[in-house]
Amino acid sequence: MQLSIHIRHKPRAVLSLLAALLCVTGQTTLSAGKPNDFDSNIRQFVTEMNLKHGFEPDHLQRLMDKVLYRQSIIDAINRPAEAMPWSKYRPIFVTPSRVEQGVAFWDENADLLKKAEEEYGVPPELIVAIIGVETRYGRHIGTYPVVDSLSTLAFGYPKRAEFFRRELAEFLLLTREERIEPDSALGSYAGAMGLPQFIPSSYRAYAVDFDGDGQRDLWHSTADVIGSVAAYFKKHGWRAGDGITTRVSGVGNRHEAFVAAGMKPSILFGELRQSGISSLVPVADGTLTSLIRLDGENELEYWLGLHNFYVITRYNHSNLYAMAVYQLSREILAERMKQTQMDDKQVATGTKTNEI
Repeated sequence: MQLSIHIRHKPRAVLSLLAALLCVTGQTTLSAGKPNDFDSNIRQFVTEMNLKHGFEPDHLQRLMDKVLYRQSIIDAINRPAEAMPWSKYRPIFVTPSRVEQGVAFWDENADLLKKAEEEYGVPPELIVAIIGVETRYGRHIGTYPVVDSLSTLAFGYPKRAEFFRRELAEFLLLTREERIEPDSALGSYAGAMGLPQFIPSSYRAYAVDFDGDGQRDLWHSTADVIGSVAAYFKKHGWRAGDGITTRVSGVGNRHEAFVAAGMKPSILFGELRQSGISSLVPVADGTLTSLIRLDGENELEYWLGLHNFYVITRYNHSNLYAMAVYQLSREILAERMKQTQMDDKQVATGTKTNEI
């Protein structure tokens, strides 16, 4: 229905009526598809949070009474980017602008990134690439109230209701622990928060207070963001100095079982080598690997998934995601090294100037 309204010179009573109509129309659009048991499930959840975690029921109910079911969240989760082929997925995340912004973010936070690498063993380019893929270095941290996102999915998306119900509980516990106003926190359609887009359970389990101010703040503290991404990978088994992935050749139809074995490294490289697969860089025969197939723009691409590649997939369980992070990290590193070399050359030749 299209509603055309002209409000100039309307009497006050008419204006009030029109405002009410607009409000109702907006709410109807927002709540389209809302399950009949949505509100009753929320009341049950409030009772559970009181019994299990000691939340004051009247206070929590007032918060949850303001929750809005958002059909756009259901629509978004049903069309994930990871369903795309690699040829369409890569250009979204590995772009010149994201590389340039990544170099700038690295330059602005070089000391923090160095400190994180020293403490957790995770290289700066990987930390920067994660933040770049997730939120473009904080430019797009999400516009949905987290309590709306998680409630919509917990009580309106049966396919993963149990998971998001747990995440909603984790979110409320997090807001109590970190002194966050629960109705003001914004995030993604799936309830991911801050520059690194941690879901509530990950926030509680892996975020660190890297600036030492007594609070883990992934929205406003760049130190906490950098430290938390590094801590996340370290706690998921990141091995400092090990490789991540490499292209392989010689793959044919007879290797389909290796591809189907999944993303967790479970195949000795020696077995792949004996079957006719060769790596662009040396890999020890005793190394556990996975065989990754990507739909490239002009051909199928095959890559080895090493242990550290699998660790990246713990952030987002997708080979496409991990590959985008890896390739963005390599381009950021290469661009920063090029710029550093240019600066060093200019200093050596006396052509570099400092503008004030």
